[in-house]
Amino acid sequence: MSELSHVDETGAVRMVDVGGKPLSRRRAAAAAFVRMAPATARRLRELPKGDALTAAQLAGIMAAKRTAELIPLCHPLPLSHVDVSLELAGDGVEITAVAETTAQTGVEMEALVAASVAALTVYDMAKAVDTAMVVEGVRLLEKTKETLVGSTEAHR
Repeated sequence: MSELSHVDETGAVRMVDVGGKPLSRRRAAAAAFVRMAPATARRLRELPKGDALTAAQLAGIMAAKRTAELIPLCHPLPLSHVDVSLELAGDGVEITAVAETTAQTGVEMEALVAASVAALTVYDMAKAVDTAMVVEGVRLLEKTKETLVGSTEAHR
């Protein structure tokens, strides 16, 4: 395993200096799953609090935009796109979140936060009818980076 990027040589935490890195078009996708009783999955759009899937989609998008406020050493990023999709499965909800930016650092934390908060929102919306739900499988699916030609000069 390589060095931890947020720890200096003395072991102190630090924010990574990305000032010298070129701008890159970056994209990350993450997923999460909320396992529940099949009857709960069938009821998600008619729960007492309202449509759980729409609420979770909006919560995930909002969370991605606030990642730097939630994760202490994350850089605030100008997100150009966030998409959160929720698909009903027989025993739960599969959540996929995609975040994109043009910046000097990756956007995977934004995608992971979006998927996690969407999953927690589904849990919150349905907990009154299903106390055995489990949020699981939060993971990064992919991340890409495309360096922009001349971006360092254009950024100055």
